[in-house]
Amino acid sequence: MLPSGVTADPRTRRATLLVLFFVSGFVALLYQVIWQRLLGLVTGLDLHAATMVVAVFMLGMGVGSFAGGYLADRLAADRLLLVFAAAEGVAAAFALVSRPLYHGFFYKLAASAGASPLLVGATAASTLLLPTICMGVTLPVLSKAVSEAVDGAAGRIASLYGWNTLGAAAGAWIGSAWVIRSVGYDRSLWIGALLNLLCAAAAMSMRGRAGSAAPVSAAGPSAAPGVAEAERAWWRWPALYFLSGFVALGLEMVWFRLLGVTLKSTAFTFPLLLGFYLLGVGGGSLAGRALADKGRHPFRSFLAAQAAVPLYAGLSIAGLLWALRTQSSLAVRAREYLGSYEPIPFAFNFFDLTPPQLALYGVVPAVLILPPTLLMGASFVFLQKGAQSDLGRLGRRVGVLQAANIMGSAAGVALVGLLLLDRVGTPGTLRLLMAVAAIYVALGAASFVTVRWRVLRWSTGLAFAAIAIAGVRLIPNASTFWGQLHGVPPMRIIQAEDGTGIAVLTNRTPSFRSNTDVYVNGLGQSTIPFDGIHSFLGLVPVMLHPAPTRVAIIGLGSGDTAYSAAGRLETEQLYCIEIIGGQIRTLRQLYQRTGYPGLEGLLADPRIQHVVGDGRRYLMQHPEGFDVIEADALRPGSAYAGNLYSREYFELVRSRLRPAGLAVTWAPTSRIQHTFEQVFPYVADVSPMLVGSNEPIPFDAAVIRGRASQPHAIQHYQRAGIELSSHIEQLIATFRHRLRPVATIDEGLVNTDLFPRDELRVPE
Repeated sequence: MLPSGVTADPRTRRATLLVLFFVSGFVALLYQVIWQRLLGLVTGLDLHAATMVVAVFMLGMGVGSFAGGYLADRLAADRLLLVFAAAEGVAAAFALVSRPLYHGFFYKLAASAGASPLLVGATAASTLLLPTICMGVTLPVLSKAVSEAVDGAAGRIASLYGWNTLGAAAGAWIGSAWVIRSVGYDRSLWIGALLNLLCAAAAMSMRGRAGSAAPVSAAGPSAAPGVAEAERAWWRWPALYFLSGFVALGLEMVWFRLLGVTLKSTAFTFPLLLGFYLLGVGGGSLAGRALADKGRHPFRSFLAAQAAVPLYAGLSIAGLLWALRTQSSLAVRAREYLGSYEPIPFAFNFFDLTPPQLALYGVVPAVLILPPTLLMGASFVFLQKGAQSDLGRLGRRVGVLQAANIMGSAAGVALVGLLLLDRVGTPGTLRLLMAVAAIYVALGAASFVTVRWRVLRWSTGLAFAAIAIAGVRLIPNASTFWGQLHGVPPMRIIQAEDGTGIAVLTNRTPSFRSNTDVYVNGLGQSTIPFDGIHSFLGLVPVMLHPAPTRVAIIGLGSGDTAYSAAGRLETEQLYCIEIIGGQIRTLRQLYQRTGYPGLEGLLADPRIQHVVGDGRRYLMQHPEGFDVIEADALRPGSAYAGNLYSREYFELVRSRLRPAGLAVTWAPTSRIQHTFEQVFPYVADVSPMLVGSNEPIPFDAAVIRGRASQPHAIQHYQRAGIELSSHIEQLIATFRHRLRPVATIDEGLVNTDLFPRDELRVPE
């Protein structure tokens, strides 16, 4: 600690705060990933639950920014560092209690009988307000702490914002691909809390060096020339920045939907793309400082940058789709990959990347995302340059602007996720966001012409707006858009999209009379007509069970598993729970085209009820239990697949089984086998699946053949073209009881909610 009255070099102090704010951004993003995961176990992963969690997160950030701004202008620099340290300390404390809070108290409450799902979910999500308010406070507080005068304040604020955002980008990449993958979600919270506390301690150690000058009043001598004019124009900035937040989050959802299909939705798709997004915003904020210092018209620069963001986004996507239509060898190979079932594996080591991996995971996201996000970051500097005219109001203006932008982002999430993707899809949403550019273009064009030339001013603005709107026509309709991203022409695709995802059926012929491939978010799932591995997965448990009156199937896909599980006359109710709402619509469209009897039985059987929602959450809400519970085959490395392969999930399934009930899982990895065997006292292996129960699983080949010879079963499976007899003989040939492990299995061989090792692709 320096002697009283002695202050450290301001440059050194600012550099130290930049480092601390970088680390703070890293931790904030790490927390966001973990808390969304933990809350998803309580609220479910369906669209409305996910939107609620994001909305609460943004609300807290917005409130914190607003409150932090007013707080910043009332405190001396020494106290501002204390506020930052306190915010970091509160975030650390909440991180340490969040795991038992969410995965303990609220999870048990959500699974208890009589609990209101909406009330429990809303209450759990509302607890995020405390840490997110603390996160929102930090930018306006530190902005005031590093700004000794209005001159140069925009650049210093942009430096804070830029380094904090780059820290968040590092949190998205390193936090997901290294920290969480190495130690799991629970221990990652401890690492984040430790970093928070180090930031708090470092800020506290700087207090005596920051000086203790009183805050400058709003009318103080630090006000810059032209304050009156700036005051009159001040409120245009929050309005424009609200619109900017709406466009930014709308484009983020469009990019993530499009690139999620292109990358075929692995567990690392979201953090990879989020990292690119944050890298662009943070880098643009740092790079834009020089432009802001040279420019004399920050308002026009801001409008130009904001207009260019959706225009570039739309034109670059249109260019990508055009490139896929060409006959170049690269385009042909790209179409072959897009039409394939499997993703190109993600490489965690940069030096192990092959050219296809580098292009898919690096070049394509960078070309689409980086240029517009760089402009977003640069526009933040122009915003601060134009808005900051009085040191006494600096903190409040930073806070109000950030709050406006965050509220615009929340509006973007809600409107795009809940309405636009459902009504107009990704192509229509992109067109609307491009049209918003016309507002910025018109305002910018009008600002170049004096008021006395009113006709020219408005005609110029309208002309530029017309140019912006014309770009909308380059975005194709939904069938062409998604057809090109699945490697087929538009007449060979059936698609349905909403906020939950994109479901696609493709065929080799426009009539759809041959085999139809089923894709969900770009990833191949199954084929139609039925009679493959999914038929086997569906019929095995109902043929093993004496009387499967009540059945739950998680996952729809082609509908093969659910249809095959309805083959017993004893079955009275079968619930098929699917989180992607568009899948059932595509199957209805396919039935209307082809009249395939298997789909007719799936869609018309009154015993089969189709539920759109999170399957695990559905089981939590139905304690009355089922005779058979099965999750359709899901790749263990898919996003959130760990929720259906974890020890806690299998424990939930076990608790929802009726007497003699059977639990079924596809078991493609040894970890899934070990995890399943840890939970169920009785397990049978019917490769490639495991069947578990709370009681011994009876097996009598003659009885099973007798069940399969019942008229209802014969008619049901013949209707869809399923070779029942061959599947029954495979069941009889492969069935064998597994011995329950005697010794405790190493945790490294088990998937848990807090460490889904298979989903994170941790080597065995």
